Amino acid sequence: STQWCVTVSPLSLTAATSSDEEDDSDSSTKPIRSEKKKNPASLFQTGGDPPKEKKSKKKVPSKGAESEEETPETMQKNSNKKGKAKKSKKQKEERPPSPVIEVDNLEEFVLQPAPQGVTVKCRVTRDKRGMDRGLYPTYYLHLDNDKKVFLLAGRKRKKSKTSNYLISVDPTDLSRGGENFIGKLRSNLMGTRFTVFDNGANPDRANADWSNVRQELSAVVYETNVLGFKGPRKMTVIIPGMNADCERVPIRPRNDNDGLLMRWQNRNMDNVIELHNKAPVWNDETQSYVLNFHGRVTHASVKNFQIVHCSDPDYIVMQFGRVADDAFTMDYNYPLCAVQAFAIALSSFDGKLACE
Repeated sequence: STQWCVTVSPLSLTAATSSDEEDDSDSSTKPIRSEKKKNPASLFQTGGDPPKEKKSKKKVPSKGAESEEETPETMQKNSNKKGKAKKSKKQKEERPPSPVIEVDNLEEFVLQPAPQGVTVKCRVTRDKRGMDRGLYPTYYLHLDNDKKVFLLAGRKRKKSKTSNYLISVDPTDLSRGGENFIGKLRSNLMGTRFTVFDNGANPDRANADWSNVRQELSAVVYETNVLGFKGPRKMTVIIPGMNADCERVPIRPRNDNDGLLMRWQNRNMDNVIELHNKAPVWNDETQSYVLNFHGRVTHASVKNFQIVHCSDPDYIVMQFGRVADDAFTMDYNYPLCAVQAFAIALSSFDGKLACE
């Protein structure tokens, strides 16, 4: 099948296409070809069980499983180094849509892990219109299907010492005190480390039993290069592990020394999973870095990335990339939920990133 490939020159991602035919490499109707492949769910299970227990708790992926990761990563010659993607207009209409996903309860859906074997395909749009939206754009997340179901909105808070994004289940209500507030993304002073919280209470305002304390849903670390930016970004994503019932293990830090970032830094990895962005491959022919997005990314951007587990780099936990000036595709798989994936994507927009 034909594919879109995305190549990364030393400073940016550029798109190249191999033909005009429709890309169907990630059709949700295709059967999974490799039966022997390790079940991805086992990569994320922690829940305090000894490693030997994991094998018996495997779940078979659902029949609607997508086989994106099975597509051979054959890189096509890049005939368009500047990444203008001349043929992308035709391709955009032909991108395979998301499988049918029912969103009965929006608040519940955006916090639930993606169903195993199904890639949840979404679209992020950036709205810069209005007086201060140039500085504080609003970002909207929709399912990338016929209905374009709204999922989440995010916006950077003003008057905040560090980058602080509010995430809401209402596109018109992005207030901290509103009932639609579902989570937030907060950075350190450098803008290189981010933590994602749900809408629980600050530990300072905890109940006696700590039941209302906010959970940390993920953290993102961008590697800085003080000598200048010489290649693609390097990201580390830290998420809570999953228990034997494939539910997220709650991480409710009581202080700043117990969060995901501190656990990762101290290599205290109980119930914590470390992920990385997939390293692009250098292509001598095109003198650029190459990464295969299976038709879901069509434009050059340093923000384009894929997140994987080091034990199975073919299983794409999440991918994000530009398809227009202010439009991006964001696809995520088990064990991520929409809030985690959207917040990770928001971190890549942050202007303070010291690695650009």
